[in-house]
Amino acid sequence: MLDEHVQGTPSARIRPYMPFYSGYRQDGLAPAVHRGLPSPYLTLIFTMDDPLVVERHPDPRQTAGKYDSLAGGLHLTPALITHPGRQSGVQATVSPLGCRALFGRPAAELRDQDVDAADLLGPHVVDEVRYGLLTAPGWAARFAVLDAVLTRIVTDSQVAPQIAYALKRLRTPGVSVAKLADEVGWSGRHLTDRFSAEIGLRPKEAARVARFDRARRALRPAVRLADIAAAHGFADQSHFVREFHAFAGCAPSRWIADEFGFVQAAARAGADDETHDL
Repeated sequence: MLDEHVQGTPSARIRPYMPFYSGYRQDGLAPAVHRGLPSPYLTLIFTMDDPLVVERHPDPRQTAGKYDSLAGGLHLTPALITHPGRQSGVQATVSPLGCRALFGRPAAELRDQDVDAADLLGPHVVDEVRYGLLTAPGWAARFAVLDAVLTRIVTDSQVAPQIAYALKRLRTPGVSVAKLADEVGWSGRHLTDRFSAEIGLRPKEAARVARFDRARRALRPAVRLADIAAAHGFADQSHFVREFHAFAGCAPSRWIADEFGFVQAAARAGADDETHDL
């Protein structure tokens, strides 16, 4: 059985837009369905062997599909990803502020969407990355391939500084939209409108996703749900469970039972900011 999970750090040029890379290669496992959970980051995946099979997208109107490369936008409901016991590739987390820098469009345009990355980056870029990943001698070399290509194509972000500030502050527990609007010098309505048009989520939604993301990373079989709820700003355990159902489509206990292998892999790789898919 092969089961590799490795984390890499992008170059300084692109790190403000992509906090980290995750490499994965598995073979000989039981076929499985993985929930791609909502996250504060967009996702960019380049497969190496088999295509990525998305059985259900965050937008249920989008038909199931297979992807050699995929860019996934912010979302509030899970994607369902299947594999036949093997999968391999490299995934990059993409900050909503980096969506313009990498894809040339606001993150709002990709809300709830999973798209072929070739449609955003161009087929030649995707082919170059995938060929480099397949021929590289190891994970460090694979991350270097991605670094070289993305560094060449990335531009400087044109997101308004008020939006960038708001996005960062909303990841801090307990910040209200009214307080945030005062801090950036906008009305609450103007902040919500501008933020939604750029990011694709309303400020309150972005704050909820960030809180959910922090809490679900703390989930372990031996950790009490009430303790997680208290540590991450939920009113009580019931509130946390309701939010988990809303974002994951299942109870925390079910997610742990189904996905504990991914939890262990994230811990081994040191993935403090693991994204929604793999």
